[in-house]
Amino acid sequence: MQRVLSCFMSRDMKKADKIRKGDIRSATRLIRDIEDNVPGAKSTMKHLFPFTGKARVLGLTGAPGAGKSTLIDALISRYRAGEKTIGALLVDPTSPFTGGAILGDRIRLQRHAEDPDVFIRSLATRGALGGLSKAAGDAIHVLDAMGKDIVFVETVGTGQQEVEVMNHVHTVLVVLVPGMGDDVQALKAGILEIADIFVINKADRDGTGKLYTEISNMLDMVQAFPGGWRPPIVNVGSVFQPALFREHVEQLSQAIDGHYEHLVKNDLLGDRIRRQTLVELNEALRSCILAPILEKLVKEGEIERMVDKLLKKESDPYTCAEEIANKYLR
Repeated sequence: MQRVLSCFMSRDMKKADKIRKGDIRSATRLIRDIEDNVPGAKSTMKHLFPFTGKARVLGLTGAPGAGKSTLIDALISRYRAGEKTIGALLVDPTSPFTGGAILGDRIRLQRHAEDPDVFIRSLATRGALGGLSKAAGDAIHVLDAMGKDIVFVETVGTGQQEVEVMNHVHTVLVVLVPGMGDDVQALKAGILEIADIFVINKADRDGTGKLYTEISNMLDMVQAFPGGWRPPIVNVGSVFQPALFREHVEQLSQAIDGHYEHLVKNDLLGDRIRRQTLVELNEALRSCILAPILEKLVKEGEIERMVDKLLKKESDPYTCAEEIANKYLR
């Protein structure tokens, strides 16, 4: 038995070593195994974890059609010009037939597909809320361990509650587009409260000035910004005006770099990393403690029996949960 365990550990270490050396196939396979909850994936992640924490992680969130993929494509070109290695995780809706990402690796980013220093991967939400896949945190670690200097994370684009991204990245870009619904309603959205940088994309459209003013007014009402950073508002014009578009992307990249420098200079980066680590620990605890219990309850039919009791009002959810906790978590 000990020999078998040693063999598995050796195999997982070899996988981790390949990923650290930049092997794309091994990284892709591990991310797929993470999504599919393959047991061996966790063991490989254990070997990779000590080599994480070096990459800058940038998150883009916003409504569908806001142009997040196009911005990532442009930013990849900008940072590749500076010889930075790039990873990009693009969270897509889940296919109801395969369970995979519907859109796959984005067509808009295919011009980087042949670049060996750019790794692009789509993730399916698989029912996860908050705009991210449950596998996103581990997938970020995989790209980090590969040696990527910058990792982009794009949320699925489902609306106002895509706030989970703040728990996995260093800088959050909220992408807005003028004319996409009621601007006043947009300002109530939860994603606006997590923005480190506001991006008004497609800024050649009517209503850009109005949206810019409303965001500025909203920021003026904030008495104190966490860490002393007031989120800048960056206009990015039409991609069909290449020279102006490149100029705006350069301004956006300067804002991104400025935010990271602010975090480092004011000793705030450690706070964000600590928050990310706490979230990861909570997820790991749920996976190790809650998931096996739920699986056992479903397999034994206990969940259905509890549901029947609740429907008959013979018990309540809190009492049922306490009974389960007392039984399994003495």
